[in-house]
Amino acid sequence: MKHPSSPSCCTGCSPSTPRAHPGGGDHGHSHGALPSWPRISAALILALGAEAAHWGHSQWPALHYLGMALAVVAIALTGLGIYRQGLTDLKNRHLGIHALMAVAVTGAFLIGQWPEAAMVMALYVAAERLEDQAMDRARHALGQLLASTPSTAQVQQADGRYASTALEAVPLHAIVRVLPGEQIPLDGTITEGFSSINQAPITGESTPADKGPGDTVWAGSINQHGLLLITVDKASHDSLLSRIVQAVAQAQARKAPTQRFVDQFARIYTPIVLVLAIALAALAPWLLGWSATDALYQALALLVIACPCALVLSTPITIVSSLTAAARQGLLLKGGSVLETAHRLRHIALDKTGTLTTGRPSLQDWQVLGCADNAAQASATADAAECARTAYAIASQSEHPVAQAIAQGLQASIVQASLPTVQHITALPGRGVQAQRADGHPLFLVNLRWAQEQGLATPALAAIVQAQAAQGRSISLLATPQQVLAWFAVADTLRPEAPAAIAQLHALGLQVHLFSGDHPATAHAVATQAGIAHAQGGLLPEDKLRLLADLQTSGPTAMVGDGMNDAPALAQADVGFAMGGAHSTDMAIETADVVLMHDDLRRLPDTVHLSRRTRNVLWQNIALALGIKLVFFALALTGHASMWLAVLADMGVSLLVVANGLRLRRWKGQKA
Repeated sequence: MKHPSSPSCCTGCSPSTPRAHPGGGDHGHSHGALPSWPRISAALILALGAEAAHWGHSQWPALHYLGMALAVVAIALTGLGIYRQGLTDLKNRHLGIHALMAVAVTGAFLIGQWPEAAMVMALYVAAERLEDQAMDRARHALGQLLASTPSTAQVQQADGRYASTALEAVPLHAIVRVLPGEQIPLDGTITEGFSSINQAPITGESTPADKGPGDTVWAGSINQHGLLLITVDKASHDSLLSRIVQAVAQAQARKAPTQRFVDQFARIYTPIVLVLAIALAALAPWLLGWSATDALYQALALLVIACPCALVLSTPITIVSSLTAAARQGLLLKGGSVLETAHRLRHIALDKTGTLTTGRPSLQDWQVLGCADNAAQASATADAAECARTAYAIASQSEHPVAQAIAQGLQASIVQASLPTVQHITALPGRGVQAQRADGHPLFLVNLRWAQEQGLATPALAAIVQAQAAQGRSISLLATPQQVLAWFAVADTLRPEAPAAIAQLHALGLQVHLFSGDHPATAHAVATQAGIAHAQGGLLPEDKLRLLADLQTSGPTAMVGDGMNDAPALAQADVGFAMGGAHSTDMAIETADVVLMHDDLRRLPDTVHLSRRTRNVLWQNIALALGIKLVFFALALTGHASMWLAVLADMGVSLLVVANGLRLRRWKGQKA
């Protein structure tokens, strides 16, 4: 009874996701420590050898015993603990997956199919080992996250000097110095200095925040420009970064392992089969007048017919086919539990920057307000082309992402040879940059705050800024000391496929939500563009976690994100989706259940559709596996079964299940 798909028999028997076993312990099982990969590999080789001996024993009878010996050694190398546990479970009437495996292996040996017994056991253990390694990677990602932060801080001493101090020893309200380019070691409030702070590790927003005295900063953020003095507000173990790691671990710990259908079904199926076999052997001579030998033979045939190989195959072959088809379409699903859950989703929440949007700011619009410089060019009128050249000359020399977006957006319309000479580019922390023309007059590429401080923020300019902000854009101003010459609107652009993906999610019956750390007005503007009715901005990771938990009270909920700040919500969600592109963090990818390898949001509705289709095929396979066996049960109970019919029933049902499950390999999702 050789099953062509035996390798699949156990690949999917353990469809739990990595984070389903936070402790890295028994995975919901009790077989103890799993064998090493060398032992598993050796067992697989021996099982293949047993298979070869099985095919050749008709010509060389001695191979029969050699093959059986190879099979026994293979099981001893990998599955002896599982087999013993299965026997113990049978003894204790705990009829789960281990009891089912014990019955399958024993039944295969009873009818001489020892190669199958060895292969099934070796592959089952290999799947469990892969599951352990996936969990180890998730735990390793947590460790790397903390290891990436500074271990010491420069703390001001009583005499005014700064000394390197371990983070655990830094007291509250101490003054910490952070140089340009360094990571901020602890949560605190800026006491002195201005700088642009890259908060992407915490909030996920790609555009740095300009901050100065009185503003809050978080550990793990990067000080990009100026020297900062920070008053420590939180101890190292209570920083926002530490709370993110704790939230991920706690969310993982709250999630129990997926209860496999086969395991659940085995609690009913196995005892019924055993009782029927015992009853047939014991009562048939009395009730039906059979001989004791005939009754025992029919009881054995009944056990062989009931051998759950096809049932064990029914779930994994379908799951593996789905996982393979999804992977071919750039959709990496980390186990069958995703497919078990995704068809039940009622809500899906998306991060904004890098998820719903590209994560790269770009120039959206710009306009000249009046380019006459009364101080230097009283009789000249600077046109739009002159303003564009001037803005490009300044922006191209700045490292700020907004300035770079302006330069890139203007580049196509700029004649390089005619660029004005600007020099002495100087950062204005929290404001923008200052430059100097060849004639010595200053120019500025700044934000609205600078214009307000200089008295240049007219009501008309304020209205423009407000209108652009309502569209999720930020404004930069090209100005002289006397007037604002032009404005430039920069925004993180929506992914082109986002509106279609959101519409398909709605069509599947899901409610879509936007959770963003960006300004609420920006979040609502992007949500409107994407067709999302529910949007919230200004959220920290713990806020996303709280809102997600609220959604879960009304149904299974998914989360989609790309940053470390999304990791707690990805872990808490019933299904976590991570963007798999170059801008995604390892933390998000390791924590999530699903990785969108090509950052294509249309794969979100694809996952739900695939899950629903997989569920249909699963039930078809289960119906095949059980329905046909019921027919042969009836034959056995009426005394018309034989061993070869038992083998035919098991092999035939298994082949049907395999063929039906393999149909899912042709799934292609949406056409890009």
